Amino acid sequence: MFNVKVKSEILKSIIEVTSPLVNEVKLNIKPDALTLRAVDPAHVAMVDLHVDKKAFEEYKAEEIELGVDIDKLGGIMRLSTSGDIVTLEHNEETNQLVVKIGNLVRRMALIDTAGMPDPKMPNLDLPAKIVIKASELSRGVRASEAVSDHLALQANKDNFELSAEGDTDTVNLKLPKDLLLELKAPSKCKSLFSIDYFSNMIKSVRGEEPITIKLGTDNPARVEFNIAEKNGYVHYLLAPRIESE
Repeated sequence: MFNVKVKSEILKSIIEVTSPLVNEVKLNIKPDALTLRAVDPAHVAMVDLHVDKKAFEEYKAEEIELGVDIDKLGGIMRLSTSGDIVTLEHNEETNQLVVKIGNLVRRMALIDTAGMPDPKMPNLDLPAKIVIKASELSRGVRASEAVSDHLALQANKDNFELSAEGDTDTVNLKLPKDLLLELKAPSKCKSLFSIDYFSNMIKSVRGEEPITIKLGTDNPARVEFNIAEKNGYVHYLLAPRIESE
């Protein structure tokens, strides 16, 4: 059984953090939460999402797996407006997800989850931790997109720095510890990442909301933030680009 009611904004945020990486997801439905974990086809990034039942207006669920075309669900949600309450219900007889927005009812075929993987989130020892306002980070990323397809993130005990270098232009955003929400970096570390992936990961976080970045040297980055009115979280893992000598 799966029958829930949720604000359209919360459902849209779940789609927004997932759809840049994958088209199809396996939703793991539990009596107290909805979770998913997926790796993009190029195996560059992973998303780990958890939304507590408290994020929903109503939540009735038993343990079940649902294979969902996230792009199709996103298309349906574009018909909703701010303030709409959306009903999601699993029709077990037809194996469809029934989506109700006001008087509109859309029945969506579900995907067989048998061949869908269950990726494990690696437990990495990343020494640096940076907590930064979304608006500050987004500004640096947007500026970098104009000059390069990759960006460098680095941290030491005093500063966090984002930089990008193109053929003719460069971008640099350097923030001392007192302008960050938190900075812990026992030693200097630096890694290079794809701007496209990184930009997609943070674009749903806005304004003064905090984003946590965990870094090492030539290691994956871990990007974390809350969603669903702080009743859920997203953890991303992004593989580094290794510079050739």
